[in-house]
Amino acid sequence: MKLSRTEQRRLEAIRRLGILDTPPEERFERLTRIAQRFYRVPTALFTVVDEERQWFKSRQGLEVDETPRSIAFCDHAIKRDTVFIVEDATKDPRFRHNPLVTGEDHIRFYAGMPVREPSGYKIGTLCIIDTEPRKVPEFELDVLRSLASLIEDEIERAYLSVHREEYVSLSQLTRAIHRAQNIFLTHDDETAAFELMLSDLLALTGSQFGFIGEVLQRDNGDRFLKVGAITNIAWSAETEALYQEVKRRGMVFDNPHNLIGASLESGQMVLSNDFTSDPRRGGLPEGHPQITTYLGIPIFAGHSLIGLVGLANRAGGYSEALADELDPLLQTVGQLIERKQLYREKLEHKQSLERAANYDALTGLPNRRRLTEIFEEELVEADRRNGLVSVCFIDLDGFKEINDEFGHAVGDIVLRVVAERLQESVREHDIIARLGGDEFVAILRDVNEDKVYHRILESVRQPVSHRQHNLQLSCSMGVTVYPEDNADPDLLLRHADQAMYAAKESGKNQYHRFDLDTHVSRKEKLRILDQVPQALEDSQLELFLQPRMDLQSNTVAGFEALIRWQHPTQGLLGPIEFLPYLEYTEYADAIGRFVMKDAINKLRHWHQAGLPWSISINLSPSHFLSSGFEEDLAEALDGCDETIRGKLILELLETTALDDSDTVIKRLQACRSIGVDLALDDFGTGYSSLDYFRRLPVQEIKIDRSFVTDMLSDEEDQMVVGAIIDLSENFHRRVVAEGIEDADTRDRLLEMGCHVAQGYFWARPMPADEAMAWAKRFTREK
Repeated sequence: MKLSRTEQRRLEAIRRLGILDTPPEERFERLTRIAQRFYRVPTALFTVVDEERQWFKSRQGLEVDETPRSIAFCDHAIKRDTVFIVEDATKDPRFRHNPLVTGEDHIRFYAGMPVREPSGYKIGTLCIIDTEPRKVPEFELDVLRSLASLIEDEIERAYLSVHREEYVSLSQLTRAIHRAQNIFLTHDDETAAFELMLSDLLALTGSQFGFIGEVLQRDNGDRFLKVGAITNIAWSAETEALYQEVKRRGMVFDNPHNLIGASLESGQMVLSNDFTSDPRRGGLPEGHPQITTYLGIPIFAGHSLIGLVGLANRAGGYSEALADELDPLLQTVGQLIERKQLYREKLEHKQSLERAANYDALTGLPNRRRLTEIFEEELVEADRRNGLVSVCFIDLDGFKEINDEFGHAVGDIVLRVVAERLQESVREHDIIARLGGDEFVAILRDVNEDKVYHRILESVRQPVSHRQHNLQLSCSMGVTVYPEDNADPDLLLRHADQAMYAAKESGKNQYHRFDLDTHVSRKEKLRILDQVPQALEDSQLELFLQPRMDLQSNTVAGFEALIRWQHPTQGLLGPIEFLPYLEYTEYADAIGRFVMKDAINKLRHWHQAGLPWSISINLSPSHFLSSGFEEDLAEALDGCDETIRGKLILELLETTALDDSDTVIKRLQACRSIGVDLALDDFGTGYSSLDYFRRLPVQEIKIDRSFVTDMLSDEEDQMVVGAIIDLSENFHRRVVAEGIEDADTRDRLLEMGCHVAQGYFWARPMPADEAMAWAKRFTREK
């Protein structure tokens, strides 16, 4: 068959290269190894397609040197300008009868990128082969393209070596920078990125060996180098095994008495063109090939030394001019190292925030938030194995006296000792958590025995030695057992808490079991539901007001409305004493309508009196999610102008916002469309993602009081508060802090950027008339 003129010229170009039937070369072996490892395939090849055959210049995972061209997948690939892919050869009519598919080679997947010689003819491919069908995302093929480009650079460098000058080819440098930037922008595999950059540096400079590393510091300030990529040289069987072992656990250079150490200590470029006589030589493993020349180039971010590139064994040696020409590519190396460090810092910061949010800073035990997660998991596992979960609520006896007599520092020591003793008194898979103060919880798996509960009591009862004192304390403990007490985690804790108080009333230093037979929660709910209609009819419900303060101007910014029940026989009842029983009943909506109507009437009155105050109200979760909420709100606001509407703030619990995200967002958007403001209450106690937080159309974030109360004494609480303030500022949300009880906390919040707050430091919730009088008095005295 007569060959086309193009094919004749292509074959002539292959012969001019002199590459056919030559031994394997490390410069190509390195690149096919990277391809094999990155794509996790059994076979990776650099092929050359001759007139009658396909010959393998570099092969990984294949024994034969060549195959007939007539059956070569690569013969199809060189006819393309982009990557040629066969996802499943058995389903491709071009290959399903191919002996490489039907025979013992069992090829199923193929991807090949054409490789060109310097004049532009496609001589072969870099290809990867798998015995299983597979799909490769388009962005991952960039690595195959980059590796094929490196092969082309190596071919060009060898071809032009007889005319080589002492500078880097501009075209090669440009392509190397493009590859580095492409990898930098599209891949998270840092090892592969470093190895590709190192291959470029070796090809550009004609170096035999090299490494890229990140400069880090030990606690004492000494610098060391953690290697990200290094030339893989099989010096001997022993040194190759050592290399692979060190590569797996991470290679570190910290010897200051060699050329690498000289760069680390001085931060200066190190150039040695006579390595054998250089007094700084050394540090090479036994069996390493001889080093003749070396160039060490430090990588900086600003004034900080963050990385080091080392190159060795360049024919003719190295020069400062050569290092200068590499600078554009080295800047990309620096960007990759910076990105790696930034990712590590963000990860550490995230872990720190997660620990602050989930673990008690003093004892290291899970806190209430983390306990809730673990508790739910334990109940699910108990259901699967038909097992038990014992819930023990533990409160220390006599702890207040120790705090008062010896101070909080000693009290903290006692709490840490108690935490350790409680952990030692239970099994490894049991859970001890600290709720706060001197309250602890033990969650015990498949245990309901008196001796176990007595062991916990005894562990706390032992004296705590501090200096010359033996501090005496004990604990009272309440116990309830699931599934006998078939309740959710919150109610189980409440039941155990009730049993703990029974233990204290019985004389302390003992435990008490929760008695389901005497539990009156259901009866209490029915009793309250029976009385609510009369309470609404007789106006027994009332909105108390707590001032919201502008910390910058030290003025009253508005009020939060908090419902109270003036019960005819029980006196004043707080919301916790009746609202939970009304949730998800018809009365939740009725109470919600009353609160909205009363709050808006107050706004009308203030507006007429020329008072600029806002009012915030708490939304019932079930009322907010009900189909009639929007109509109820619109009816309450009927006749109000934009000024009054803009002074109404609806507060929604963060946990409610997570229940039905689509409904919540639509409902919030509807509220915004009629001009009212929205607040996310108790922020920090839920589990909302950053993306969900971004999408919530709220104008205000209220930091939960559990983080604010102890922030001056608890560094992690203060870190959480600061993070919430920064997050709110970045998303242009107002931030309000609850639970301020002293001037120091107020001042610290103002320093951190929180401008609105409320708490007992100013005033407790008051009847409306008292709140108005208080506000006028505060304004006069200010």
